[in-house]
Formats: sequence, C-alpha cells, structure tokens
Amino acid sequence: MSPFRGLRRPLAAAAGFTMVELAVVAAMIAILAAMAIPVARYSLRRQKELELRYELRLMREAIDRYKQLSDAGLIPLQLGGEGYPPDLETLVKGVELVGQIKKKEKFLRRIPIDPMTGKNEWGLRSYQDEPDSFAWGGQNVYDVYSLSTGRALDGTYYKDW
Repeated sequence: MSPFRGLRRPLAAAAGFTMVELAVVAAMIAILAAMAIPVARYSLRRQKELELRYELRLMREAIDRYKQLSDAGLIPLQLGGEGYPPDLETLVKGVELVGQIKKKEKFLRRIPIDPMTGKNEWGLRSYQDEPDSFAWGGQNVYDVYSLSTGRALDGTYYKDW
C-alpha cells in the first residue's frame, strides 16, 4: 500500500483557474490600466511643457547675445533694427563680426521645433510692437512665443510664456 494514496485529487479539480478567478484578475488589470493612462498622459504633457520652456529660453538667450554684441559694436546696426536680429534664420546662419578677420558668430545650431505644434514656426515680436500684440511688425526679432492655442497644466496659454 502506498502512503500517498489518500492525497490524490481527481484531474478535473486540478485543471486550472475557474472563470470567477479569471474575471477578478481581468477586472483588477483593467482598473490598474485605467489609473495608469491619465498619469501617462499627464507625464507626456508635462515633458512637452518642459521642452517648450527650454526651447524658448534657448532662443531668447541667443537673441540677447546678438543684442549684446550689437551694443558692443561688433555687429553692424541695420536701419531700424535697434540692434536685434532681423529674423531667426540670422541666428542660425551667423553674422560676420566687425573688426575680426573672418570671424563669424553663430547663435543657434538650428531653429528649434515647437513641441506643442510640432513645427519649427514661432510667433515673433519686434522691438516696435506692443507687448500684448501677436502680430509681428517685421522690423526685428525682440521676442519669440509659441503659436499653440492650447492651455498649460497651470491654466496659462502657451503663447503667453
């Protein structure tokens, strides 16, 4: 006689999970997924906002460096330019410095892509424009802003950053 004779179960009872167990597990997975999706969307949006702040800061610093060199007399003033670059492309192409032999100063490697619109198009303001104006006068580039009409997580508009 075998000592394990009374411990045997029928094959049908040990065959796997019941339907109730599978339904409970599926419901728990669905609840966890429903909780994770908003968190992932929030994280993605927050990352894009951080990228937008970085790109705006990068371009504004390039405009300020151009203005500093212009005020120092190293970049020739254009008529009506107030010492600011005529467009963003000038910051990428660079300018020849006055009094320097074949020295070209570049301020940006490329015009960055607006993470909110997915394009490298930016709203521009010139020194002569009103501070709250969203129409560029075309004289020079004093400031840049996003062309996105969306709202940030803090409730402000991206174009106001």
